[in-house]
Amino acid sequence: MSLLEVKGLHAHYGKSHILHGIDLSIPEASIVSLLGRNGSGRSTLLKAMMGLVPPTAGTVTLNGRLISGRRPFDICREGLGYVPEERLVFPNLTVEENLVMGVQKGSGAGHRWSLQEMYDYFPRLKERRAIRAGYLSGGEQQMLTMCRSLLGNPRVLLIDEPTEGLAPRIVEVVMEVILDIARRGVAVVLVEQKLTIALRVARTVMVMGHGELVFRGTPEDLEASPDVRRNWLEVA
Repeated sequence: MSLLEVKGLHAHYGKSHILHGIDLSIPEASIVSLLGRNGSGRSTLLKAMMGLVPPTAGTVTLNGRLISGRRPFDICREGLGYVPEERLVFPNLTVEENLVMGVQKGSGAGHRWSLQEMYDYFPRLKERRAIRAGYLSGGEQQMLTMCRSLLGNPRVLLIDEPTEGLAPRIVEVVMEVILDIARRGVAVVLVEQKLTIALRVARTVMVMGHGELVFRGTPEDLEASPDVRRNWLEVA
């Protein structure tokens, strides 16, 4: 059963036409990796689903309810979470205050996340819970942003480039958390530049190029499609 449905989605930045009629379905408790070169439209697609870039045509439906055209905070309350590439912590608030900012008691319909679970995922955040978030390292801010989004109890979590600039040890921790999130019933749409990571955690991969979906299938399907990798993923 599809939890998130996107049909005929178009989006613009000013006069630039970025998304060209995207159609996709995200099942419950799945991890879908969204691949493509920089500029292919992956991040814009996440922002359009979240209402941060208003779609100019098409629809986004979550759990049978139309969410496109609504304000981002209303979309969040419906159960769509978003972890931006920029992380966007509140620098003058403590770690714990940042986490509390994410709590939405009325959203979601599945697992109810708690502060303690966030600290179990990332003990470093518990150690630094009284520290202002602006003093955290990049990796710690990534942990914090992901946990803050989870505390909104989303049905689907959109995650944009979570491993960018992180040390390999932290990358492994973040990937294990993403896998556990899905095991607990939250669907994940993952934009990830590192192909090995994207293929390791997802059972469905989609490739974008020039604002369109040019491939969808399993990681094994992509491995067996050298033309797709050469034309849409590899850097010459």
